[in-house]
Amino acid sequence: MKFEGIYTPVITPHGDDGNIDHDGFAAMVDYLVTSGVHGIIVGGSTGEYYAQSLEERAELIRAAKEVIGGRTSLIVGTGAIRQEDSIRMAETAATIGADAILVGSPPYSVPTERENALNALAIDRAADLPIMLYNYPGRMCVNMGEEFLDRVGRSRNFCAIKESSGDINRVHLLARDYPHIQMSCGMDDQALEFFAWGARSWVCGGSNFLPAEHIALYRACAVEGNFDKGRRIMSAMMPLMRVLEQGGKFIQCIKHGCEMAGFHAGPPRPPLKALNKDDKRQLEQVVRVLKRTVAEIEAGA
Repeated sequence: MKFEGIYTPVITPHGDDGNIDHDGFAAMVDYLVTSGVHGIIVGGSTGEYYAQSLEERAELIRAAKEVIGGRTSLIVGTGAIRQEDSIRMAETAATIGADAILVGSPPYSVPTERENALNALAIDRAADLPIMLYNYPGRMCVNMGEEFLDRVGRSRNFCAIKESSGDINRVHLLARDYPHIQMSCGMDDQALEFFAWGARSWVCGGSNFLPAEHIALYRACAVEGNFDKGRRIMSAMMPLMRVLEQGGKFIQCIKHGCEMAGFHAGPPRPPLKALNKDDKRQLEQVVRVLKRTVAEIEAGA
């Protein structure tokens, strides 16, 4: 499978009681598909999978597949502490006809590279689908290093990696030594650098509410090869990146951004809380300027 373009880890809308708003979820998925994103990820951390039961996660996977049909790619997140739970999500993905699965390191257990690779290979066997790895040592406390990559590389299914380490040397390593594993940007403020080093896709939470702007950067860099234009778009997006990453309020910002775009997102599930008024106002101002600036760049101003 070729991973090309913008892949959105879709949010999970909630009512005030914390229950999933299934109609709101369907509306978000349909909006993203019609906006032209190249794939939908269900069960990512932006979708708050860690606060959901396995039954809820399976319901969302099936709902997304029904809405998407064959209009774009569906990728299913398999993240979990227990291997059995990851395998169950992988099996669900295979059963409903997902296009690929997302496989990260199990949190908290801190496996060795060999143990982590064996865990990923077990998930692979359960689904036999194309796999995008998810390297996020800041959250999982382990890095998918060279031993890991060499071990999982024995399976043809491991064909991409979402790199979220923040270490630019990892980008160099993947581009130079693992060209057979497609590199996908997982660090928003480094998107330009990823594209310069040959990445063809970007997994970005902000595309939940700014799909056109994220697609514009991808198109400028990866399709047109116009890095002068790409730098201008990236410069316009940097204030958003800073707001999203400050103070550990990423999911809250994404959900408020969706509300700004006219969709019901609701609050995140505990222990997270919605943004306060000052945080909302800051995000709203940044988004207004970003949208205006990118529109001017796209218009050739």
